[in-house]
Amino acid sequence: MAAHLLIASSGSFLLTPNVGLMIWVLVVFVISFFVLRKYVYPAIGAALDKRADSIASEIDSAEQLRKDAQQVLDEYRQRLAEARTQAEEIVTRARQAGEAHQKEAVETARAERERLLEQTRRDVEAETRRAIDEIRREVANLTVLATEKVTRKTLTDADQRRLVEEALSDLDFSVLGGGEG
Repeated sequence: MAAHLLIASSGSFLLTPNVGLMIWVLVVFVISFFVLRKYVYPAIGAALDKRADSIASEIDSAEQLRKDAQQVLDEYRQRLAEARTQAEEIVTRARQAGEAHQKEAVETARAERERLLEQTRRDVEAETRRAIDEIRREVANLTVLATEKVTRKTLTDADQRRLVEEALSDLDFSVLGGGEG
């Protein structure tokens, strides 16, 4: 029986309810819960809402920049198509002029036509290179702007060059140049 009392008294504080201790634990819990609910939870909620709004705003900005870049690229493709149409018109006119001169003098007309065709090719190649260079510059500028918006910092020249080179290496300009590029 003494052994039983010894065992019961050594571990009984966990099993035997102590009303005073329970009341203090309950009071401390209620006060802690009240302080957390009144001051901490609203501050955490506000910070999370602010961060969510910030992220949503940055996503919207990045999407708008992507749309703007696509619009500029489409515009340059349209200009390139117009330049090709004009080049085809120039080639057609050169052929007609060559045929008219051929009636008068076959040799003179051939030389003139070849010269006009070569000049037209050079003009088309120069215009194509210029348009592609302009597209590359615009894409590079938009990439830097989008990167600065997303990362919220200004990039160094080395960072800008690296990002531009990465972005340009991902783009296929050979489609715009008609297989050249």
